[in-house]
Amino acid sequence: MINLLPPQYKEELKEEENWKLTVILSILFLIFLVCSVLILFSIKISISGQLEVQKILLLQEERKFEESQMQNLEEKITISNQTLLKLSSFYQSQNDSTEILEKISETVPSDIYLTNLNLNLDKIFLSGYSPTREILLEFKKNLEKEELFGEIYFPPSNWVKPSDVDFSVNFKVAK
Repeated sequence: MINLLPPQYKEELKEEENWKLTVILSILFLIFLVCSVLILFSIKISISGQLEVQKILLLQEERKFEESQMQNLEEKITISNQTLLKLSSFYQSQNDSTEILEKISETVPSDIYLTNLNLNLDKIFLSGYSPTREILLEFKKNLEKEELFGEIYFPPSNWVKPSDVDFSVNFKVAK
């Protein structure tokens, strides 16, 4: 094919062709940019959605963990309360040993010497020495006067000797 157009017209055609090519390339580049922006935007939306799902899952796990910690803490508190309740009831059921010892020392005459003292839960065993039977009888009367003591028992062997009496006595503590 022979081109018989004048050189100026050829030049215009060439410029027009270049212009069309530039416009097409610009449009293609613009379409590429728009697609890229849309792809990046969709990726952002997808990632933010996954992030929200992970946040929700994390909150649920934190709640489960806190609930389990609260249950553990409640169990520990319950066990501690039960232990304290048992200790409290134990100490309330116990007699005050200092009060018992004070009452015993108040009832013992000055001439009597105690050689053995055994305190059980509610029973007391005493043994000792009395110079005379009369002082031992005074000790027995003092014990019987005391309201804290009951079921006082002096074995008959305590009353055999008139002097230098080695004695023993059993009695219960009233609650």
